[in-house]
Amino acid sequence: MAKLNIFKRRKAKTHEGAPAREFGPEQLLRRSIMNCMLWEDEFYEDGVTIADRIQALVPKVAPETVAQIAIDAREKSKLRHAPLLLVRAMAASEKHRPLVASTLERVIQRPDEMTEFLAIYWSDVIGPLQQRKKRPVPAQVKKGLAKAFAKFDAYQLAKYDRDGPVSLRDVLFLTHAKPANAEQEKIWKQLVDGTLASPDTWEVSLSSGADKKETFERLIAEKKLGSLALLRNLRGMLTAGVAKRTIAGALDDMRTDRVLPYRYIAAARYAPDFEPELEKAMLRSLEGHPKIEGATRILVDISASMDAAMSARSEMLRVDAACGLAVLAREICDDVEIFTFSNEVKKVPPRRGFALRDAIVQSQPHMNTYLGKAVQEIDQKDVRLIVFTDEQSHDAVPAPKGEGYMINVASNRNGVGIGDWTRVDGFSESVIDWIIAGEKEE
Repeated sequence: MAKLNIFKRRKAKTHEGAPAREFGPEQLLRRSIMNCMLWEDEFYEDGVTIADRIQALVPKVAPETVAQIAIDAREKSKLRHAPLLLVRAMAASEKHRPLVASTLERVIQRPDEMTEFLAIYWSDVIGPLQQRKKRPVPAQVKKGLAKAFAKFDAYQLAKYDRDGPVSLRDVLFLTHAKPANAEQEKIWKQLVDGTLASPDTWEVSLSSGADKKETFERLIAEKKLGSLALLRNLRGMLTAGVAKRTIAGALDDMRTDRVLPYRYIAAARYAPDFEPELEKAMLRSLEGHPKIEGATRILVDISASMDAAMSARSEMLRVDAACGLAVLAREICDDVEIFTFSNEVKKVPPRRGFALRDAIVQSQPHMNTYLGKAVQEIDQKDVRLIVFTDEQSHDAVPAPKGEGYMINVASNRNGVGIGDWTRVDGFSESVIDWIIAGEKEE
């Protein structure tokens, strides 16, 4: 007679069917959060699935750990909405609620994130806004929003005082925040009355109806166009008729210390006329970066799933992020070889800058994902192996022979690889720095 009282171990699989690594609640929460463009569909999973998984995992993870994941997601991965969802889930858990106020104050770094948090908090209530607003807001949430509100000055409040289902006035009335002094009380009264002076930002200037060419030229001359704003508006400036030499001069003068290579790669995608200036700025941004000692092999995933956009409103692809890290690695590694994988494994010529990006993207067709075969082919015992991938594969991925890093640039539930892979869940500016710091400690 067959025995029925038998424990059956569920074997995890990737979306492509390969054996997958199963994670505990904390690891799974981290990998679900650190690349999450909240509620946006990815190549393998839809945004609702990811958001539901995040909320279900929070009660299973220690409150202090969830709070730190939310802070890391905001401050290191530069995510805005995912940390707010984490705090929303913390507010629904009795054991997590005591940390809500301090965590919420920390992760809110722009005024509109206060209104976005309340929109998320009320999002699952059916009915018109006024009905949704009747859901009680916990005291810890009110306390955290009140502390956050006090961080912002008149310029910041005016910049983000926008029309929407939830307004900054709603936040102020809900929290009963107390101004720190008479000046702050005056600013808050102007906010309530709608009399705050419009800030002189590039967004306000361009939406005011003024001549776009003159506006861009004024902003450049007055150095009021930040580095990221400059990169995002290259195509708009060309369309408006701004002289190429003026734009090129702005690129030569821009600050590059906080802009990672993938930003320049994305900018060059829609403004190829400025590739020489963008490449110069990109390489300038890497000057003085700490070096990675020893031999390194970089393995870049260029399968079809890596051609997905980072978000619905972004023109930057996941492969752009991977190429940006490869460009960085080329500049700072003492001894480095770069390979790509999809159906095959291809070695990339020793180029740098945009030429390296082109060599990576054009190395082979972007098709299937045979990561296991690629690791077996290029992994060596005394060589550091760094893989940039969304952690999906058609085949099993073996343990690394030496030091192996799996840099995951997606939010998929299951990952690949057995054995002692060092996993970094999340694409951020600190990935390579983290590897350098970790090896120095060892």
